[in-house]
Amino acid sequence: MPEWTSTVGTGQLARLLTSQERYERTPGARRAPAYRTLADGVRLLVLEGRVPVGARLPAERELAGALSVSRTTVAAAFDALRSDGFLESRRGAGSWTAVPAGRPLPARGLEPLPPEAVGSMIDLGCAALPAPEPWLTRACQAALAALPPAALTHGDFPAGLPALRQALADRYTARGVPTMPEQIMVTTGAMGAMAALCRMFASGERVAVEHPSYANVLQLMRDTGARLVPVPMTEGAPGWDLAAWRRTLTEAAPRMAYVVADFHNPTGALADDDQRRELVAAARAAGTVLVVDETMVDLALDEEPARQPPRPMSAFDHGGAGVITVGSASKTFWAGLRIGWVRAAPEVIRGLISRRAYADLGSPVLEQLAVAWLLTSGGWEGAIEQRRDEVRASRDDVVRALREHLPSWEFTVPAGGLTLWVRAGGLSGSRIAEAGERCGVRLPSGPRFGVGGAFEGYVRVPFTVRGPVAEQAAVRLAAAVDLVARHGAQGQDLPPGYTS
Repeated sequence: MPEWTSTVGTGQLARLLTSQERYERTPGARRAPAYRTLADGVRLLVLEGRVPVGARLPAERELAGALSVSRTTVAAAFDALRSDGFLESRRGAGSWTAVPAGRPLPARGLEPLPPEAVGSMIDLGCAALPAPEPWLTRACQAALAALPPAALTHGDFPAGLPALRQALADRYTARGVPTMPEQIMVTTGAMGAMAALCRMFASGERVAVEHPSYANVLQLMRDTGARLVPVPMTEGAPGWDLAAWRRTLTEAAPRMAYVVADFHNPTGALADDDQRRELVAAARAAGTVLVVDETMVDLALDEEPARQPPRPMSAFDHGGAGVITVGSASKTFWAGLRIGWVRAAPEVIRGLISRRAYADLGSPVLEQLAVAWLLTSGGWEGAIEQRRDEVRASRDDVVRALREHLPSWEFTVPAGGLTLWVRAGGLSGSRIAEAGERCGVRLPSGPRFGVGGAFEGYVRVPFTVRGPVAEQAAVRLAAAVDLVARHGAQGQDLPPGYTS
C-alpha cells in the first residue's frame, strides 16, 4: 500500500515553487544547480508545513512541464530529496514527502515552542505574552471561591456559564451593541469559536478572506474543506479595498467572509467606521455571513483621549443576523486562559450549541469563572491597561531595533495589536525563517498568511520581546538575512549549527 495521505496537484506545487524562485535571484549570491534549487524548494515547503508530510507529489514528467525544466532536472531533484530523507518512493506507487528519521514533524500553524525547548532560541513564532499579574492570580482565587455551586452540577455547560454569558452580553451592550445572553456562546478560545463556525458555514463552501490573513484560521478553513477566496489588502499603509470586497462578494458569492477589522493580524490595520459600514452592507447584499474576529480589539496602543475608537462591526448590522463576532481572553489577557466566545443571532447560537455535542461539549468551568470575575470586578480594565503599557514598550523596542539592524526592511508601525508585517528587503521570507532558526531566532514567513504561495517576500514579527532581547532578536535576524543574501537558494549550504 502507498504511504501517502494526500496529493499535491501539479499546478499547486508549481505555484508554490515559483513564488519562492522570484525571491532567490539575489545579486552576488552563489547560484545552485537547477536540480538543487528545486530540491531545496520542496524541502523548504515541507519544513514549513505548506506541503504536508506524506503528500504524494506529481509525476516527474508533469512537474517538469509545469516548471518548464527538463525531466532530468526533476529526476535529479527527487534523487536529492530521497538522499536527504525528504522523499520516499515506491515503484508503481509514486513519490511522497517525508521527514528524516529523528526530525519532528513540521507544524502547519503558528505554535509556540514548549518552554523546556526554548533554550537560547528567541521565539517570535507566536504573538503571545506572559500573564499579567497580579490579575491572573486574583482571577483564579476568585474563581476557586465561586466554584462550589458549579461543582454541585454535572459541569457541562455547552452554551457557557450563565454568569459569563451575562457578563459578555453586558460588555457588548456597553460598547453600543445591545446584546442578550442568548446571543452568546462561550468557547475554548477564539480558535474553538472559529472551528465551530467553520463546521457550520464553511465546509465545502467559498470563504472570502483578507489577503494576508491570520495563518491559523486560514489553515483551519483549509482543513474544514473551505475554498478560500482572497481579497487583497491595499498596498502601502495596509487597509481594506472596498471596491475589491464588493466585487468579490458579488461575483464569488461566498457563504462566509472572515475579517479582522481591529488591529488586523498580521498587518495591524484598523478599519474606520465607514469601512465597517460598507463591508457589512456589501456582505448583506451578497447574502454572505460576515465573521468578525475581535481578539485584538482591546490592544489599542496609540488612542488619543479626544478620539473615539471605531464602533463594533455588529453595530452596523441593523437586522442583527448578518454579522457574527468572535472574541477571546487569550490574546489580550493570556494565551493560557483558553476562553473565547461567539456573539450571533439566537438561532445561530442554538445551532452552534446543538453541534457542540460532537465537538468539545463545553469549556472549562474554572476558567470561565475567572473571566467572569475579571469582567465584573473591574479586573479586566486593569489588566488590559497593564497589557497595553507592556505591548507599547515592546513595540517601540522592536521597531527601534529593526530600523537599526535591518534598515532595508519596510513596515508600517501599527496603532495597536501585536504584530509587524514586514517586507523583507527583496529576500525570501521562507529562507529568512529557515536561516533564522540556525541563528537562534524563530519567526514565521509571509506565505503562511497567504493563499497559493503569496507573500514570499514578507515575514511577520510580533512585538512580544523588550529591551536587550528585542535588540538581540534584531541582531540574529540581521545575521539570518546576511546568510540568505550570501547563499541565495542554497539552503543546504547554510553553515550547520551557525549562531550569531
